[in-house]
Amino acid sequence: MVDDRPVPLDEYPVHQVPLSMKHVATGDRNAYDRCIFHVLDHEGRALLILGLGVYPNAGVIDAYATLRTGDTLHAVRASDALGDDRMRLTVGPLRIEVEEPLRRLRLTCEDSLSYDIVWTAGFPALWEPHHVQRRGGRLTLEGRRFVQAGRVEGVIRTEDEEFRVTATEWTGTRDRSWGVRPIPGEEGGRLAEDHPAEGFHWIWCPVRFEDRFLMVIVQEDADGYRTLNDATLVVPGRRDRQLGWPQAEITYRSGSRHPERALIHLGDPRKPLELEAEILTSSPLAIGAGYPPADDWQHGIWRGRGWTDRRTYDLSDPSAHPRAAFGVTDHAARFRLDGRLGYGIFEHGSFGRHDPSGFTGVDSVAP
Repeated sequence: MVDDRPVPLDEYPVHQVPLSMKHVATGDRNAYDRCIFHVLDHEGRALLILGLGVYPNAGVIDAYATLRTGDTLHAVRASDALGDDRMRLTVGPLRIEVEEPLRRLRLTCEDSLSYDIVWTAGFPALWEPHHVQRRGGRLTLEGRRFVQAGRVEGVIRTEDEEFRVTATEWTGTRDRSWGVRPIPGEEGGRLAEDHPAEGFHWIWCPVRFEDRFLMVIVQEDADGYRTLNDATLVVPGRRDRQLGWPQAEITYRSGSRHPERALIHLGDPRKPLELEAEILTSSPLAIGAGYPPADDWQHGIWRGRGWTDRRTYDLSDPSAHPRAAFGVTDHAARFRLDGRLGYGIFEHGSFGRHDPSGFTGVDSVAP
């Protein structure tokens, strides 16, 4: 017998559809609701990435944390059965506490990688463009997201190192998203065969400056056709400033598609701007964090009740992780804009053909 009684959230007038808050409004197995946080040191010594997601139609809740220091990546992942209390953001040793919505959150983990960090928003949350992807006539991804940057304070520990996280020397960004997004086991079928993806090029770039926040998003197909585009500058007390059609010049490490720096031209009729990005350290999301095409664990997979996994990866030899090059990588970066110094994430992925970059296929790399 299926237990379909009301859940605690049903006490509140928050419903969007005539269903219990236990259910989502779609029967798609790929329904999801999750978050990702970045905590980065301004000198590139450490990059902590963590997140938590629920997959209501798969009955799964999972979470992860990775910390890159030098060439070592520490990872903790946990998964469990999804319960009725959606306000309890805890999986194994990983926990997110919403102390004040859209303003202050506490991030904790008690394991081989441990941390206790208070994340405080420095700017209002910003909606990202509505994200829709189709293969043929079938909807494969539809997501709604907001992004935010702020201060972080606390401590991060491994068995060998300890980092004191201070508001003056570290930056925090975060992203919340929900909707439909493929989880492992998705069968593309005939539409996938009839509509193969020739290429994909992606930039997702939240940057915190002392008095303003900048968000840049670009997604392009193989021929450079843009399917997602946004550049918005947030200055508290002013109306958000739209910066047109961002154009990126990326300098890649020879023999790879690993960016070392980038120059993003931002359009503005009053004063065109240039955003300079200098990569400090990098963390491929396919290693440890569970993003495709990870081969040891991916989000939404049922691993049984109370599953926790700990890994340490050596990133000194890229050839040891060949699949990572076909996933998105998050780069902690130092930015300069109009005389201001900022810090944030230059998230980038480029796979297959991309004509504007001169990449002709899967094996094409920078000279």
